[in-house]
Amino acid sequence: MIKTNSYEGKTKEEAIKKCLEDLDTTEDQLYIKEKETEGGLFKSKKVSIDVITHEQVLEYIKDYLQVLASNMQIDIKSEVNYHDDTVKVMLASDNNSILIGKDGRTLNSIQTLLRQAVNTNTGCNVRIQVDASGYREKKEHYLEHDVREIARQVSKTGVEAKLDPMNSYDRRIVHNVIGDFEDLTSESFGEEPNRYVVISKKD
Repeated sequence: MIKTNSYEGKTKEEAIKKCLEDLDTTEDQLYIKEKETEGGLFKSKKVSIDVITHEQVLEYIKDYLQVLASNMQIDIKSEVNYHDDTVKVMLASDNNSILIGKDGRTLNSIQTLLRQAVNTNTGCNVRIQVDASGYREKKEHYLEHDVREIARQVSKTGVEAKLDPMNSYDRRIVHNVIGDFEDLTSESFGEEPNRYVVISKKD
């Protein structure tokens, strides 16, 4: 479990100020949940905040991965840090094929389990990306390259392209790439796990 630090003040700003002084940190290093406390007959309302630091989240993830490695019976080394408001988790093992799985399925499962565990324990929506030996980075590179090729064809011919079903993370990559094309638009259709993207010319 992740320990929550609680603070009160007449306003949220006052409660945060107390927190920053107590923890000797900055607001961008915190996850903050606000609660309003009812005042008594002669007392004004107070604002209460529950605070978890980024460092606490990183330590929780490291401990979680140690337990996961033990359960999978493989040696997993991990590097965990923050980058662009996302927790980046890089894994390495003597048996990366097991760690990654077919088409990255095991890696995706690890990411899903880790995200659920962290979000349940913090009560916050913590963005987490898990990679192993650069697998996801290489996959993203190839996906971006393929999408750009498809986009150029759609732009040239005007014929829309329906892509294969993909997870939400890959769909986001597609939408970001298409955002670079002024004459094109992209939209997701269908239900998970068969949700897909259609690339088409703008009207």
